[in-house]
Amino acid sequence: MAAAAGALRLRRETIRRVATWWLLVIAVALGVWLLTRAQPQPFLEIWAFIADGILVTLRIVVTSFGFILLVSLFGGLGRISRNRIIYGASSLYVEIVRGIPLLVQLLFIWFALPQVFDMAGTALIAISPALAAAGQWFLDLRLDPYAAAVLGLTICYGAYGSEIFRAGISSIHHGQMEAARSLGMNYFQSMRYIILPQAVRVILPPVGNEFVALLKDSSLVSVLAVSDLTRRGREYMARTFLSFDTWIMVALCYLVLTLFSSRVVEHIESKSRFER
Repeated sequence: MAAAAGALRLRRETIRRVATWWLLVIAVALGVWLLTRAQPQPFLEIWAFIADGILVTLRIVVTSFGFILLVSLFGGLGRISRNRIIYGASSLYVEIVRGIPLLVQLLFIWFALPQVFDMAGTALIAISPALAAAGQWFLDLRLDPYAAAVLGLTICYGAYGSEIFRAGISSIHHGQMEAARSLGMNYFQSMRYIILPQAVRVILPPVGNEFVALLKDSSLVSVLAVSDLTRRGREYMARTFLSFDTWIMVALCYLVLTLFSSRVVEHIESKSRFER
């Protein structure tokens, strides 16, 4: 009875805390709305100009996050693999990518990667006429800004996510794998049905934090000519020279998005904390 009462009290406190933070989200969103009503010029005009950039930002973040989870899963499994080649390749990817700033990676993909495609295409054509079609494909291959942004975010955050998945999987006692294998499951079945479902609760909080960080770092894709929220703000400022007003509105929009995302992540975590 005491344990049940303690669990109920903890749950009520968690719900109360979550509700308080949701009020902050509503308050900031209401503040943006009041700002556009109190001073339509320039804040309502700024909002109308950057609104499409918010949709682009969300589309990039959601698309990238889906690929990041996939890369993180395979990277994490590679980091605990007993195969030296798989382990070495995964470790090399994680260590190299985590040592290079995201902005540098984005700039490399946008400016330097086309030269890599050209060198690969030229090499294939020089090796054999039979490879001319493949070589020409590389010569013609170019990424649009959206694809380059998603690729850069996926590569960078996939490396960090790989370590999160590795730590989460490693936190499950090795006896769980042995028990699953003793029941006749192969390695992949053991991971799918036994290990990964238990690791989710460990992985979920840091993965949620990575999503919020990804949302903020997505502002860096503006250097790739992607019309996200940050770039739309820069374009409006360049037209009107209203630096203070523009960046106040952009900052508040990011604040609403990050606070809302944090509350959603916290809600999901609270659901996973209690048995139903």
